[in-house]
Amino acid sequence: MPAEQLHYLSLDEVARRLKARKLTSVEATRALLDRIGKLDPKLKSFATLTPERALADAAARDAESAAGKSRGSLHGVPIAVKDLCNTAGIATAGGMAIHRANVPAKDATVVARLKAAGAVILGKLQMTEGAFGAHHPSIPAPLNPWNAAYWTGSSSSGSGAATAAGLCYASLGSDTGGSIRFPSTMNGLTGLKPTWGRVSRAGVMPLADSLDHVGPMARSALDCALMLAVIAGADPDDPTAVPHAVPDYAGSIGMGVRGKRIGVPKGLADLDADSQAALGGAAETLKKAGATIVEVTLPEGFEQGSRDWTGLCAVETALAHEATYPSRAAEYGPVLAGLIEMGRKLSGVELARLEVRRAALTGGLNKLLASIDLLLMPVMGQAVWTIERLAATGRDPEQVAARLRYTAPFDMSGQPTLTLPGGMTADGMPTGFQIVGRAFDEAGILAAGHAYQQLSDWHLKRPPLQE
Repeated sequence: MPAEQLHYLSLDEVARRLKARKLTSVEATRALLDRIGKLDPKLKSFATLTPERALADAAARDAESAAGKSRGSLHGVPIAVKDLCNTAGIATAGGMAIHRANVPAKDATVVARLKAAGAVILGKLQMTEGAFGAHHPSIPAPLNPWNAAYWTGSSSSGSGAATAAGLCYASLGSDTGGSIRFPSTMNGLTGLKPTWGRVSRAGVMPLADSLDHVGPMARSALDCALMLAVIAGADPDDPTAVPHAVPDYAGSIGMGVRGKRIGVPKGLADLDADSQAALGGAAETLKKAGATIVEVTLPEGFEQGSRDWTGLCAVETALAHEATYPSRAAEYGPVLAGLIEMGRKLSGVELARLEVRRAALTGGLNKLLASIDLLLMPVMGQAVWTIERLAATGRDPEQVAARLRYTAPFDMSGQPTLTLPGGMTADGMPTGFQIVGRAFDEAGILAAGHAYQQLSDWHLKRPPLQE
């Protein structure tokens, strides 16, 4: 197969061709490495590329296949991981200038599990400094492959750009306030923020421990299901990783939404026409798939959740960086440093107040989700952002809270969300929406996303790259 036909295949399709030995891992890996060499000097999605190691691993997977052995569902599939996931012998900087020389001795649990399932790791994907809202001034930000004038999303910017541009078949991202969902919607991807505790965070550089979620970014709900089944589950190295059994997400993805009650909130604030169109189109499509759409009211305190998130994130970030801040404060970028300073100044009483409101928000969302099966939500009030407009809004707390309005509350509460492509703007940019589920019902939101993608083709759109 010519290399140019390989890069936009789904992860599922590549895995099936590899299993049937209609494609070799070396062929797939070399095709993507060639594409990275052509496109990534401009896109800047990779922080570290490991071509020799990737090709050696691909050859080893092919040898195992020839001997009738398979490591698992991702055997031989080339993917990439966000550069906050530790990789043994490979630099893990977390988007931070001070960690450029950090070479871990041990893989993060999620990376070890991907390797155990046979995945070939192409390299590490660029990200914002410390996984917060801006790239370090000394590190070029990845460009959006759809249009370089538009935001790539943060903090999993490299994961979004690389996966959308066909530089890997899927990637790992992380989400503390929206960092899987923003780059997924801005790059036309399907991204899953699992329930907090579903996926181990051992060996993953923290931004805010009680808010951080690690999850897959891919081209379809099915691809996310295949990735999640590999990385999910209890981990002795992470006591917060829950001991629940890991379902066969791909095996149950065809259960659909027939008979399901899906809530759409009334009175959503400041939605532009593109966000409204994506949300309304999703509701209509899921209704055609057999769901019942019902109007619901978001719990009291939902709007406050995105404001409270900033203070909670700030305190936990200050804790995460206490070994290097303030002792090396001059080496930090201004945005991450500003967050840490905020956290260091917050009083215990103020923190307790935020935690009490967080508990009430979590309870309110649990109560709402107990009354329905799934919840449809926008990702952002303004569906897409230009870099120029983003810069103009700055770091004003109210502007930041407005951008996080529909994402951060679900990091506070921990429920799983699936972001899916749901339309295109007049400028040719992808838009998206979220499906939210009850805690640990990733199977339900993945099945709903798959049902939607069986009746739509937004996830099949590709960026107009000059190749």
